[in-house]
Amino acid sequence: QVQLVESGGGLVQAGGSLRLSCTASGSMVRMNTQAWHRQAPGKQRELVAGFTSGGGPNYADSVKGRFTISRDNAKNTVYLQMNSLKPEDTAVYYCAAQSVWSPKTYWGQGTQVTVSS
Repeated sequence: QVQLVESGGGLVQAGGSLRLSCTASGSMVRMNTQAWHRQAPGKQRELVAGFTSGGGPNYADSVKGRFTISRDNAKNTVYLQMNSLKPEDTAVYYCAAQSVWSPKTYWGQGTQVTVSS
């Protein structure tokens, strides 16, 4: 199993920045499966940022140019730098990843991001 622990959420004013972190432990994570998703109240969970099979980043259109996904493999940690935050970015943000041993997707507990106008 893969355990994922997120941190870095909080309350910020519109235009501000936050950096989320997700540290994996347990089973080895399959390369390029790490991703950030979010779920706003009353809405479906959506992919925010992840990695392509080639290792490059990919982003939802709504966050392109504002969010940056990165990783530190030595620390088993993936980051999401969020700049120019908007009230519509308010959601619970979840980290996800797959184990090398199975295609099952593991999820973190989520971290709340609230952007005030």
